[in-house]
Amino acid sequence: MSVAPYSSRRAYFIWAVATAAYIVAIVHRTSLGLTGLEAAKRFGASASELSLFTVVQLCVYAAAQIPVGIALDRIGARRLIALGAVMMAVGQFGMAFVHSIPLALVARVLIGAGDATTFVSVLKLIAVWFPPLRAPLLSQITGQIAQTGQIISAIPFVFVVHKLSWSPAYAILGVLGIFASLWTLAWVRDRPDVAHAGTARRVRPIDVVPAQPGVTPFRGAIHAAGSWLGFWTHMVTAFSFNVFIFLWGSPFLLLGQGLTQSNVSLIVTCMTLVGMVAGPLIGLFCSRHPLRRSWLVYAIVAAVTVAWLVMLVPSHPLPLGVLLLCCMTISVGGPASLIGLDFARTSNPTEHLGVGSGIANMGGFVGGFLCILAIGFVLDALRPDGNYILDDFRKAFLVLLIPLVVGFVGTLVTRRSTRSAYRDRGIVVPPLRDAWRSYRGK
Repeated sequence: MSVAPYSSRRAYFIWAVATAAYIVAIVHRTSLGLTGLEAAKRFGASASELSLFTVVQLCVYAAAQIPVGIALDRIGARRLIALGAVMMAVGQFGMAFVHSIPLALVARVLIGAGDATTFVSVLKLIAVWFPPLRAPLLSQITGQIAQTGQIISAIPFVFVVHKLSWSPAYAILGVLGIFASLWTLAWVRDRPDVAHAGTARRVRPIDVVPAQPGVTPFRGAIHAAGSWLGFWTHMVTAFSFNVFIFLWGSPFLLLGQGLTQSNVSLIVTCMTLVGMVAGPLIGLFCSRHPLRRSWLVYAIVAAVTVAWLVMLVPSHPLPLGVLLLCCMTISVGGPASLIGLDFARTSNPTEHLGVGSGIANMGGFVGGFLCILAIGFVLDALRPDGNYILDDFRKAFLVLLIPLVVGFVGTLVTRRSTRSAYRDRGIVVPPLRDAWRSYRGK
């Protein structure tokens, strides 16, 4: 295991280097979605075949989370980020030079699997290099900074595709992945020297998770109630955002609501900006009020649900301003999903954090993947010719109720068992009424 002396400056440098690798991973993740028309021409793919690229990538990403978590706890973040970067690079070289759909799907499998290694690895680096009080905020900042990868895909990468053609553009992404692997191996270190890292750290009881002797990371994380509270939290906050942003949001706004492409681009841009602002605020709340994170989850889920109802209940198209406000509200579910990974962090010892984070990080992608498929089936049944109208989307989006209800019930059940585990560690969550009185000094 790579060991380095601890210093605050070195910790931030290692975090910055790992975050840069995550930005590259986001570029890999989003590049195909922004060159969909070019991909359809290159591979001779129909709309359903093209959507399969996204579904396969998401499915692999979600399925890889627990294996990645096991590998993270065994080999460390440095080597896992580097390995993931190489896998994504190979996948992008494949996209650059293959011409058949089956081979392109293999390339997307590699990209999805490589992408799955990066974020949870950066979260573990944050956990071992920084005081626990900073972890929620740094996790949110990492997630929001990484969204610049989507901007890179949307502007310079698309420009290169149009100027240099498909193969050179995707080959450049492959080279970028190789460089990300090399700078990770050169500069990232898995953990500092513990003797130096422990000084001047403020530690709260909720951040001290005792390791269980003789318990493997997989067994320990899989039996930790907080891992599953993280899973259900991630699902209930992020699944509808993933449905919207990965596939069905743009068709809903264009065909169902009658917006122009420029209006849709405006909405997506505003959603990204709102997420970048909301993320650090959510992180600050979790840092200051770790025993009240579930209340923030419920408030955000309620707001997102209202936003969907406002868009789907009316049988007529809505004004742009109303749609913009609703979509910006839905976008808060993206950064809110990281509360789930914070539940995993405060419920697992560092040695188990890879598997625990992997379990939590699956939720929103599993729910989103299943909804994307279900909505597609419903739309095909309602309108086989693909000329969808608003009423088709209103009916198809009813499937969103299933993960909403299941995820909400899941958070309630696992919240209770998580708090029971907290009590076993001497952490008592006071009733909200008593906490408010204490806060006001009564």
